[in-house]
Formats: sequence, structure tokens, C-alpha cells
Amino acid sequence: MPRITPLPADLRIKIFERAGSVCVRTAGDHVVLVKQDVLRPIVIPNWKEVSVFFIRNNLRTAGLNREKYFELLKDI
Repeated sequence: MPRITPLPADLRIKIFERAGSVCVRTAGDHVVLVKQDVLRPIVIPNWKEVSVFFIRNNLRTAGLNREKYFELLKDI
């Protein structure tokens, strides 16, 4: 399994949208996504490079595992 590496925010937004999330608002330099059956919103900082810490937290919030993440990443 490959390592999770830092990615630009626009790529991460595409990954979570393909996983069923919908962008509801942009607040400052953060993009807020919601997903049906997920209690918390997924907040992605709109930075050039988002750290692995944020990626893992967003995956946990969205209910995605590493395999699904890399599968969605491969499709982009």
C-alpha cells in the first residue's frame, strides 16, 4: 500500500466529491463538504499543500478507508 502524501486542496476536494460529499460553503480559506449519513462536516483547508494529518482526519470523518482513498485518487 502506498503512503499518503500531501496533496493540493483542489485534488482532495475532487476525491471527497467523488466519494459522495457535496460542497456547501467556502469559509475564508476552508471548503466545507457534507456527506449523507456523516454527522460532522468535512473541512478542507484551501492550501497549496495539505498535510497528511488533515488528510487522515478527513478520511476518518468521511468514513473512508485507505483502499477507497487510493482507488478514488487513481481515478482523477
